Amino acid sequence: NELGVWLLNEACRQTRQWNEQGLPPIRTAINLSPIQIRSGSLVEDVRKALEKNGLIPNQLEVEITETVLLEDSQRVMRTLEGLRSLGVKVALDDFGTGYSSLSYLTRFPFTTLKIDRCFVTDCVRNAQSAAVVHAIIQLCKNLSLEVVAEGVETEQELQFLFQHLCDLIQGFYFSPALDAEGLANFIRRRSWID
Repeated sequence: NELGVWLLNEACRQTRQWNEQGLPPIRTAINLSPIQIRSGSLVEDVRKALEKNGLIPNQLEVEITETVLLEDSQRVMRTLEGLRSLGVKVALDDFGTGYSSLSYLTRFPFTTLKIDRCFVTDCVRNAQSAAVVHAIIQLCKNLSLEVVAEGVETEQELQFLFQHLCDLIQGFYFSPALDAEGLANFIRRRSWID
């Protein structure tokens, strides 16, 4: 849990630093561990990190996986609702690879759903994967959830996702992982825009 708290503070500090450097507002997403969810102090840890670093809550997104939802669902629900009440975005990561109960999408206060890379990779070669990606995007639109495609690596995948109105796209198509300074320079160059 201490490592998770440190990471949370570091993410908020770095995001504030990008703000101070004059970059456009960046939403920083961090993965939460089941230990952090179970700790009972997560909402307070996030509140303190936001306050300490002077960060606007909607610039922070926390990501959880479906396996966390299988634990004490009442505690998870209270924690996620507490995070949402702070104004923090809450994403369901790797959707489609676990149990993928659609009831999760209506029971828990998610703002974002992330389509797992395994579907994105196959969406241009496999009609069934394409149908799954299309269905997830449409479902998210109907539920007013933001949808993110993970692991985009090719022009064909990108075009498929554009055609199906995916909200956000992440992957090596744009850039490999970067350190903080590299990301700032990448954004300043706006090299992802043709």
